[in-house]
Amino acid sequence: MQEKKGKARILFVEDDANLSMILQDYLEMVGFNVDPAQDGEVGYSLFKKNEYDLVLLDVMMPKKDGFTLAKEIRAKRHNVPILFLTARNLKEDRIQGFQYGCDDYITKPFSTEELNLRIKAILRRCAAAKMMDVKIDEEFKIGKFTFDCKNLLLKSEGEEKKLTKKESELLKLLCINKNALLPREEALEKIWGENDYFIGRSMDVFITKLRKYLSTDPDVRIINVHGIGFKLEIQEKSIEEKHS
Repeated sequence: MQEKKGKARILFVEDDANLSMILQDYLEMVGFNVDPAQDGEVGYSLFKKNEYDLVLLDVMMPKKDGFTLAKEIRAKRHNVPILFLTARNLKEDRIQGFQYGCDDYITKPFSTEELNLRIKAILRRCAAAKMMDVKIDEEFKIGKFTFDCKNLLLKSEGEEKKLTKKESELLKLLCINKNALLPREEALEKIWGENDYFIGRSMDVFITKLRKYLSTDPDVRIINVHGIGFKLEIQEKSIEEKHS
């Protein structure tokens, strides 16, 4: 939640005391409210007590690393944006970061101006995501499934699966474009706010999860049109087939 003055509140977890102090001073100077923590355990304790608009995490920290902390944060509040701040620049680390649910990843050294721009971009994307909650449809029928996008639920035959915010937004776009191509660029821009290689890899992870959730209905499948986009194909049954 943003505070009364309109300032976004950031939880900043970084074990380097000097860097933490410098960045806290800068972020407060450019208009954010910042709560600092110097290890993952203190960071999670603060997160449980307060509402934050964004979480800024170092990866390599004592007591609890950034990936573990991100996983715990996602389990408690799945839609808070997370930005990883780290000296690690391996491609595998970046992919792992997105798999743990981060919204962006910035490697040291970096400029304070770049950090400010990335934070503002994430907050804009979150605002845009809220705009996607407009009532295009509250529910979609997907073969034997009912998708309740308002409550992030995928239901079938007495069972229901709770989706994450990103899973729900992606499935909603696929449903809106049912049996038609959803371009990769459109999905990336509408849900993540930008078309980036690593964010694209993250989206592919979400597509794989959605395929798994829908796999029990042979009449429903998500087709990958290589390099172009995705298509939610739903085989509509005839009246005779429905009653056979």
